[in-house]
Amino acid sequence: MRGTRTLHGNIAAAVGAGRPPAREDLRTLDEDGTASDFFRAGRALRALPHDPARLRRARVGILATGTAGPAEDILRAALVAGDMFPVVETGPYGRFEAELGVPGSAFTEADRDVLCCLLDAGYFVPANWDAGDIGTLIDTLRERTRTLCGLASAAASRTTATVVLHTVPLPTELRDSIIGWRQRTALSRHWLLLNAALLELAETHEGIETIDFAGLLAEHAAPAVDDRLRRFADISYTEEALLVLAKEVRRLLRAKLGLSRKVLALDLDDTLWGGVLGEVGAEGVEIGGLYPGNCHRELQKTALRLRSQGVVLVLTSKNDAAHVDEVLAGHPEVVLRPSEFSVRAVNWSAKVDNLREAAGQLGVAPGAFVFMDDSPFERGHVSAELPEVVTVAADGDPAYLVRRLLGGGWFDVMELTETDRQRPELYRARAVRTDFAREFASSEEYLAALGIVVSVTPAGATDVGRIAQLAARTNQFNLTGMRFDAVRTAEMARSDTHLVIGCRVSDRFGDDALVGAAWVDRGEKIWRVRNLVLSCRVLGRGVELAMVSRLARAARLAGATELEGSYVRSPYNDVAATLWTRAGFGPGPREGGRAALPARPGRDGGRSGSALIPEKDGAQVYRRALDETVDDLVPHWIRMQDTQGGAPHE
Repeated sequence: MRGTRTLHGNIAAAVGAGRPPAREDLRTLDEDGTASDFFRAGRALRALPHDPARLRRARVGILATGTAGPAEDILRAALVAGDMFPVVETGPYGRFEAELGVPGSAFTEADRDVLCCLLDAGYFVPANWDAGDIGTLIDTLRERTRTLCGLASAAASRTTATVVLHTVPLPTELRDSIIGWRQRTALSRHWLLLNAALLELAETHEGIETIDFAGLLAEHAAPAVDDRLRRFADISYTEEALLVLAKEVRRLLRAKLGLSRKVLALDLDDTLWGGVLGEVGAEGVEIGGLYPGNCHRELQKTALRLRSQGVVLVLTSKNDAAHVDEVLAGHPEVVLRPSEFSVRAVNWSAKVDNLREAAGQLGVAPGAFVFMDDSPFERGHVSAELPEVVTVAADGDPAYLVRRLLGGGWFDVMELTETDRQRPELYRARAVRTDFAREFASSEEYLAALGIVVSVTPAGATDVGRIAQLAARTNQFNLTGMRFDAVRTAEMARSDTHLVIGCRVSDRFGDDALVGAAWVDRGEKIWRVRNLVLSCRVLGRGVELAMVSRLARAARLAGATELEGSYVRSPYNDVAATLWTRAGFGPGPREGGRAALPARPGRDGGRSGSALIPEKDGAQVYRRALDETVDDLVPHWIRMQDTQGGAPHE
C-alpha cells in the first residue's frame, strides 16, 4: 500500500480543511488498508463535515452484547470509503436486551437507516455450563436463540430502521472444551442451527436482515477473537473481523440507500477472454478448457447470472467490431452472446467516451456504472474524468476475476423485485410475527420471563476487591462519581457507622455475579447513600430499585426515619438521573456537609486516622421517609434472595 503515513496524512488534512478525502485515498484505503488503517482513519473522520453533494447520509445505530470497541470507527471509515456520510451512535454497554426488547427505548426507536446488533457467543452460552451435560447446553442455545429472535422481531416492529443481525462463529474454546467427538459434533450441529435460525428470521420478517458473518470469516485468514481483549475489555471480535463485518454492513446500506449500481461495463481482451483478439485471432483467444481459459469463461457465466437478476451489461472494447461479433456469435465456449449486451461499444474511441455514450443510450447517470478492465490506463482515465464510476481491475491472475467483480457488492438490492427478475411475483413473501415475539410485546412480560433473582447483602471480605473495581470502572450508572478504593471500602464495611452492600443478579440463563454496590453513612435518624453503582450489564431490569428497597428496609429496621441519596451529573451517567424520583424520593436539603471516611486502616486494624471527603459540588439531594411501603419498590418480576433484614451489625 502507498505509504501509510502519507495516506493518513492526506485523510487528516482533508478533514481539517472541511472536505471529504480524495477518492483516490479512499480507494487506496479500501483496497489495500489493514483493519488498523481503517480504525485510525475512522477516528480522523469523526470530525468530517457533511458534504451532501459527495456523500449520502447513512444513519447507523450499534447495539452490542459486549463492548463495541473499535467497531464504530472501523465502520465509519468503511462507509466514507463507500461514499456515505456516517452518523453512527453506539448504544449503552450492558443494555442490549433492555434497549432491544423494551417498548419506548429512545435508542432503538430513533430515526435511523439500520440498527446493527453486534452479537457474540457469550450471549448464547451461560457463564457456568457443564461439559458433561451437553444436552442442557444445547437446550440453552435454543432458548437464547428464541429469545433473541423474539427481541429482534419486536424491535423491528417498533422502528423504521432495518434491524441487522449476524451469524456468530462457534468459539474454538467452547468447541474444544468438549472432548467427546460425538458430543462435539452435536454441539457444532446445533450451533449451525442457531445461525440458521438467525438467517431464517431475515427471510420471514420484513424489517430484519442477517449477515452471514461466520461464513464470511471462513473466507478470511484473520482470527475472529482476541482472547486478551475479550477477557480484559469484553470486546467480542478483533479489528480484522470487525472490518469484515463493517464492509458487509456497507453493502447492505448501499442497497438500502439506493446506491447500488445497475450497469456492468466489460472489456474483452484479457477480461472476458484471455489474449488480445487482434494478435491471436478468434481461434487463439482463451475461453473455457483449462486454466486460464476457465477463469474467463467463469467470469462470463457470472456476468450472465447478474444479468438474469436485472444488471444491464455493456460491452466496451478497443477492437474491430466485425472480429468481435465473429467470436461472440461463433466461439463454442462463449457464454455471453451479442444479444446479452444492451449496448455494445466496440471501436477505437476512448473508453471514457464510450461509457458516456452508453449512459446516454440507457438513460442513466454514469454513477450507475461498474467498469471492469485489465488496463490500468483505461481505469485511471475513467476515474479521472468520471470519478463516480466504480472501476474494477481485471489484470493480474485471472483466477481472481470473479472474486474482484463480486466482492464489492456493487449490485446488491434489498430484495429482487418483479422488475429485477422479470418474474410475475415477488422473490419471496415475508411472514408476520412469531408466537414467541408476541410473548414479549410488553416489557413486563419479557422481564418476568427472565426469572430475575436479586441478592443484596453486606459486603464480605471476599467482595471488597470486586466492589472497589465496580467503583473504579463504572461510569454510566454511577450516582455521584465518588470512587472508593479497596482500603476505604474494607474500612467502611467493618465500621459501625457505615455500610457497604453488594448486589448479585442471576436469571434463567446464568449468574451475573456481583454487579452492584452502595456505600452508606449510617446515622441515627438518617442514612445517606454516598454512592450507588450498577454494572451496565444488568441495567433495564429494575435491579437498582431492588437495591434501594433493601437499603431503605435495613435503615428502617435499624431505627432510621429517612434515607437520603444524591445524584451528581457527569458526561456519562444520565441513565442514573431519575433513580431517586422513581423510587419515590423528594427533594432534600442541599447540604455541604462532609462525611468522615477512613483514609487507611490504623496499625491496630481500626480507624486511627480519617480523611474527610466533601460532598461533590452540584449534587442534587433527595430524601424519603421510611415506612413499610419501601418493600413495594421491588419490581414484581424480581425475586429477592437476600440474607439480611437489617444492618450487618444488628
